[in-house]
Amino acid sequence: MNKPILRFISIGLVLLLPQLSWAADPFSLPALSVSSNDDGTQSYSVTLQVVILMTMLSFIPAIIMMMTAFTRIIVVFGILRQAIGLQQTPSNQILIGLALFLTVFVMAPVFKEV
Repeated sequence: MNKPILRFISIGLVLLLPQLSWAADPFSLPALSVSSNDDGTQSYSVTLQVVILMTMLSFIPAIIMMMTAFTRIIVVFGILRQAIGLQQTPSNQILIGLALFLTVFVMAPVFKEV
């Protein structure tokens, strides 16, 4: 094919692509709503529940690091890895997994009291 013809066809296709989106149904996000029930409780829309859940999930790592012994355990594992002369033999993923397990084990009595 000729280069000008190919260029003309490709420009025409690019100009026609936005018309496909005009044929689609308009997308609308569900409203964020809080409604009160007869017994005084509140019910939240699914969108608002997802936003609250994602917010709580984003704070979980900070809570684990601030309120548990996780940071101390992972620092000790890092120092231990350097002390025995290994650079990256137990990978960071394995060290974090072990530190999480030990954190749950060490903090279990505290979690039972709370």
